[in-house]
Parts: sequence; C-alpha cells; structure tokens
Amino acid sequence: MLRRLHPEQPDSFAFTPANQEWAEAQITKFPEGRQASAIIPLLWRAQEQEGWLTRPAIEHVSEMLGMAYIRGLEVATFYFMFQLQPVGSVAHIQICGTTTCMICGAEDLVAICREKIADRPHELSADGKFSWEEVECLGACANAPMAQIGKDYYEDLTADKLRELLDRLAAGEVPTPGPQNGRYASEPLAGLTSLKDQDSGHTQYNASAQLAVDIGDTVKRIDGTEVPLLTPWIGKGANKDAPPAGTAVKRDPKMAPEGPDGKPGGRSAAAKAAPRDVGEASDKRSEVSGEAPEAVAKAKPPLGEVSGGKDATKKKPAKKAEKAPADPGRKPSTLETPRDGGADDLKMIKGVGPKLEKMLNNMGFYHFDQIAKWGKDEVAWVDQNLEGFKGRVTRDSWVDQAVKLAAGEETEFSARASKNGTNKDRD
Repeated sequence: MLRRLHPEQPDSFAFTPANQEWAEAQITKFPEGRQASAIIPLLWRAQEQEGWLTRPAIEHVSEMLGMAYIRGLEVATFYFMFQLQPVGSVAHIQICGTTTCMICGAEDLVAICREKIADRPHELSADGKFSWEEVECLGACANAPMAQIGKDYYEDLTADKLRELLDRLAAGEVPTPGPQNGRYASEPLAGLTSLKDQDSGHTQYNASAQLAVDIGDTVKRIDGTEVPLLTPWIGKGANKDAPPAGTAVKRDPKMAPEGPDGKPGGRSAAAKAAPRDVGEASDKRSEVSGEAPEAVAKAKPPLGEVSGGKDATKKKPAKKAEKAPADPGRKPSTLETPRDGGADDLKMIKGVGPKLEKMLNNMGFYHFDQIAKWGKDEVAWVDQNLEGFKGRVTRDSWVDQAVKLAAGEETEFSARASKNGTNKDRD
C-alpha cells in the first residue's frame, strides 16, 4: 500500500514540555552516535501528542536525533502504526482483515465502519470523532474477528457489537476491552477442557484487559503527564515533578511492564534483598529461598570464586580495563569564507545534511577538495569535533566521496540526489 504524507500540513511542531523531557530521556538510552535508535518511540510520542504524525513532527524528531529528514520519513511511512493523516478525535478504529478475521466476519465490521464513520478508510466521520482503516494481522486470531481501538483489542466482535461499541465511545464511555462474547481470554468457545483448577488465581478480566481497566482510559492519547517519566538507566527520574514513591499513578501501557517492586522493568524486591556478593555484610534472610545469605552462598558459590584459603568465599574484584583516550587527531586547514565561486553543495556527500553542512561551514570547510585532502589525523580531529555526529566522517567515507566530487565525478549517491532532489530534504 502506498503511504503518502497528508497534503495539508501544520506550519510547525514542538513537543510539550513534559513530552520534550520524556523524549530527551529516551535518547539517553543509546550510546553516543546511535541516537537514531530512538526514532520509533519519539515518532510515536509525537503522534500521541498531535493525534497523527505530521511532516513538521517527523522533521523535528529527525533533527533531535541528528538524522536526515528522508531517514525519518522512511520510518514513518514504513510502519502502519504511524498515522500520516488526521484521525478521529475520539478514536481511530483498526479492523483486522487478514485470513482468520476475514473468514470470521471482518467484512461485516468494515461495513459497520462504512455505515457509521465514513465510506472510505482514513476519512473522518461527519462529527470528526472517528476514523477507520483495515489493517494486516494483529495477532489475535483465536478471537477473530477483532479490532484495535485506541491502545486495546476488542475481540470476538459481531457487527451489532461493534455498532454498540462505537455508540458508547461517541457518548464518552470507554468500553471494557478484550473478548466481547463472555470469553475470559482465548480458551475454546465451549469452555476449558484442561487446567480447570487454575481459575482461582484469575483477576476479573484477562491480564491485558485488566490492565486497561485499571488504567481507566486507553483510548485517550498520551500527553506526557500520565506517568512519572522515569529513566532508571541513568539512575534518576526525568520528571522532576513526579509524585512521591508509593503514589498511585496511571501507567503508560507501552512502557516497560512493572516489576514486582512496582517500578517499570526494575529488579524485584526479592532480587534487591539478596546480596550481590557473599562478602557483603547482611543480616537479612534471602526472600527467594528463605535461607540466610551465607547458606545460599555455600550452596552456590559466586562465579569466579578462587578455591582454597580462608578467603575462598570472597570474589576478588576484577581489574577495570583502562579506556584508551580518543585520538585527538590534527585540525585540517580551514577557510574563513568560501572561494569566489561559492561553496560546494556538501550535501552531495552521503551522510551530510543541511545541519551537518552548516556545522562544517562554521568550522571552515566549504569545498570538496578540502575534505578530499584530509588524512587519518585530520579525519580523527573532525570525527571528534562534530558534536552529536561523532564518527560520521569515517562511517560514511566522506573523504572517498569528496575525492570523486572534487574531480568533477559523480558518486552513486550524488547522482541519485541530483536527479531526485533528495538532498534538499535531508538533515
């Protein structure tokens, strides 16, 4: 399916303060030079904020990550989770139309969407509250036919049931997700045939539906204020206004699930209670085995233990490898201004977009032949001094490209960029 940006676009985009803080925290998950790995969560949060993914939003996120605009567009247009046109203010309905759902009545659900929302996919309803589309398999085949509404699955649907759900959503309700025919999860329609004694531990709804009920509203878009913006990977919360520990808050269902200690993805309380090393002083008993830490250590010595001697139960600390300092290199010769003929279009070098071109110009590099003369030491210097783009010179082989461009030749990239004009949209 061809996916294009909507013809009508807003003039600009900016994250709300809470979402900006969240986005910056996401970027810290990735090492220097690999920030582009945060592209999907940042695009998703931009879509949650606006309702759909606009071109200014894609470009804004690309700038934050030091990516060419075209790279951000490639991601946004590839994944169907990203809506490239306005969606309903209340909900966007995604009807699964793949084999199992199609056999079980997905076409009837599509007919209801055409009747109650709009005749064609991605069109807004007359009141602007709803939009719909047919999507590929959503992975709930045992509960076909089904639809995703907001962030949850509504399964075992019929045409009448979907009509009722839309009426309730229009009235401001948030129906309980999950199976709509009385099933608990995906057990046989006739009921359980085995493991019948396992029912005692069930919550009222299956785990997914129960979480949605606990959250209270999984149709509402996320604006960044629903949860403490925790960044455990750097040891502190990104949201300085997060409520005190122990305060009940609504969690983002897309975030890492809570661990047993109540923190997203954290170690369990039992794991935290257990000493990391048998040499640590502790009077606590292991919450996992019920035995004293010494007994646990005796039963299973730590890895790397040295046998024999009175200190055999203690791990010797490993020596930390000293990190070699980065090669500072040597600064290449620069120019204060471009030569009389004007600066070369450095964006013809693969890996250089408008932002990098501006940085290079500010450093005194305007021409292909300047870059073509860089040796190993000069490349090392530039690689170290491209803030936010360290290593880009080496990774994209700028010097090899510049040698050809300075000689008046074309590279495969420059030929494609000149023909399609793609360099104009890059960053």
